[in-house]
Amino acid sequence: MAIKKQALEEYLVAGARMRDPAAMTDLVRMRGPRLLVHATRLLGNREEAQDAVQEAWIEIFRNLNGLRADVAFPAWATRIVTRRCARIISGNQRTRKIAEELTPITETEVETPSDDLKLVQEAIVGLPPQQAATVALFYLEDMSLAEVSVALDVPIGTVKSRLSLARERLKAQLKGAFDDP
Repeated sequence: MAIKKQALEEYLVAGARMRDPAAMTDLVRMRGPRLLVHATRLLGNREEAQDAVQEAWIEIFRNLNGLRADVAFPAWATRIVTRRCARIISGNQRTRKIAEELTPITETEVETPSDDLKLVQEAIVGLPPQQAATVALFYLEDMSLAEVSVALDVPIGTVKSRLSLARERLKAQLKGAFDDP
């Protein structure tokens, strides 16, 4: 199933590159919710996240011809959103504390998440924003280390260290939560 979805996304990227309005619309519908979740994780504010993603889509479509491989689109688009969020964070860091305002946002799912999944999602929200974004992209979005590196615009070593630190924090936060009664 995931291969079909990836192939469809690559097809839509190719269509969007040729300025096909239907392909562009479908691409926004397909990738947009994940980009919004990512931006909200980074910013902690859904309205600012929506603005960042909207501006990112303009940049994405303007620069789509610069994308070398359609398969790289998810990481490439996520990096553009990350940079937009970084600009917003830079402009807002004097007036608010991002970590205190971070709210849990998850993708809309057909099935209700299990209690275990809710516990893990809450623990991820409790991580510092950079670690939460790294964990979410690697584990929840199934991106490779290289894709996360591109998406967050940081070296692979930084991704590895953030994952390591996040795992330790999650392990401490969730200690005993999954023990058999």
